[in-house]
Formats: sequence, C-alpha cells, structure tokens
Amino acid sequence: MFGSFLQWVINFWLRITGRKVQYSEYPWLRGPMADSNIVGDRFYEQYARAENLTLSNQHTGGLIDDFASLIPDTDPQKEKLNPRVRHFYEHTTQYKLEVWSQWYTPIQYFARILIRSVSTKMDQLNIPLEPLETSRGMTNEVLHLNDPDTGRQVCACWLRKAVLSGRVVYAGFYSGVEVNGIPCVKVAFPLPGGNVTVLLKVVVQQDGSVKLISDGKRIGETGYYRVRSAGNDGASVRFLPLKECIHVYEDSEGVMRTDHEFAFWHIRFLLLHYKILPRS
Repeated sequence: MFGSFLQWVINFWLRITGRKVQYSEYPWLRGPMADSNIVGDRFYEQYARAENLTLSNQHTGGLIDDFASLIPDTDPQKEKLNPRVRHFYEHTTQYKLEVWSQWYTPIQYFARILIRSVSTKMDQLNIPLEPLETSRGMTNEVLHLNDPDTGRQVCACWLRKAVLSGRVVYAGFYSGVEVNGIPCVKVAFPLPGGNVTVLLKVVVQQDGSVKLISDGKRIGETGYYRVRSAGNDGASVRFLPLKECIHVYEDSEGVMRTDHEFAFWHIRFLLLHYKILPRS
C-alpha cells in the first residue's frame, strides 16, 4: 500500500510540474511505456507485439551496431578509441558482468525506501542496495527489435538481472539518436504509464577509454528525463538535475572495467563498478 501511495505521489508531481511537449517537436523523447504496474523481463515481448516488431535474441550482437558513429568527428581523441571498448558495445553478449555498488548518504536512505517499495513492485530499476546483492553476478542478455518489412534494427534491448534474487536491475532500450546536431546514446527504461529517458554524449579520453556523460541543464540537452504519457501524441516531461558518467576502460592488467557514477546537483550518491569479462 505504501508503494502504491508513493507511486501515486510521483505521478501526481509529474502531472503538476511536468512540461507538456509534443513528440513532433522532441521526437527523441518518444519511447516505450508500460501499460501495467509490472515491467519485468517479459515487457520486450509485449512491446514487440504492440509495435508490430520482430524480436531476436542475440548471441554475438551488441547494443550499438557502429559505436564509433556516436563519437563526434570534432572529438580530437576519436582515433584513439580503444578497440576493446568498441567491441564491448558492438558485441555485448560475448561478455559477462560482475558488479559492486556503493551508496552515499543522505540519498541512500530515500533510495532504500523507493527501491524496496516501488522498484521491487514493478520489477524494474532494482539497483542493488548492498554489494552482496550482486555477489553471484548479473545476467547479460541483449535482444534486437527489428522492422519486419525492412529488417532494419529499431533498437537494442539490454536486460540485466541480479542472479541471486532474479530481480530486474535494468530493462532498457538502447539506440543512437541525434539531438540538436549532437550524436547521443539514448537509453529508455519503461515504467508504468511512462519511462525514464537518459541521453548521454560519448567522449573519448586520452588513453582511449570512453566516458558516456549526461550533464545538460535543460530539455534538449543530454540528461535525465522523467516522461509520462499525456495523450494526443505528447508527454509530460520533467528534466531532473541527475547527472551520470559511465567510464569504460581497460585497467593496467588488461581487464575491462566500468565506473558508473550518479550525482544529484553535483553531489555523488551512487557508484556502480563493473568488471567485464569475456565469456569462456
């Protein structure tokens, strides 16, 4: 009951404070939304049927067909892109993931309430609250949604679940989009009656590693968007001051790793660390 009440409060807040937009003006905000209170690991099949798309399970495929295409030509480090980082994004299913989490006060107390009462109920965004929650690893499954007539890939679906609990950590939709002339990675996480959409720009570092960064300040820039359906081909959108930085790199021993940092108003509140290993 508390979870349902908290979800109602969030939706009411979005209706009151959200900005009404039309998809014709912001086409990159259009994304998957759940019709029920549960998202879970079956949502991809439901979405494919509803949108008349074909769903294929990938054994060697990845999240992005051509990762380098999402790096602006103006990036002076583009030619230094580590080929192993590129291979991970283009052949994601060939890897397995180990992950650790570290929350920081004071937001960790609110996060614990939100995840236990809302995320667990809808089986989506069950971000680990304790390091031992992912002690047995995380699943790594990629599916592609394709246009049945042309065979063109519409987006990639990345499903990750905690092996120990079986709960969905992330059920996301990944694609490349262009926003105001800037190539971005778009990630959409369906929620009941809406979604979370994150836009990230790709920046190659001096050592060839990559940072995916969302640091915009307003609608139309990289950042974290909470979207709720408003009918009539539009949505109610709230741009939140939540920043993300995903650093994918190769350590001194040749092991692929990722540091995924979350900050609210420039205050770090969560760090996820991934160890990325080739499947045997």
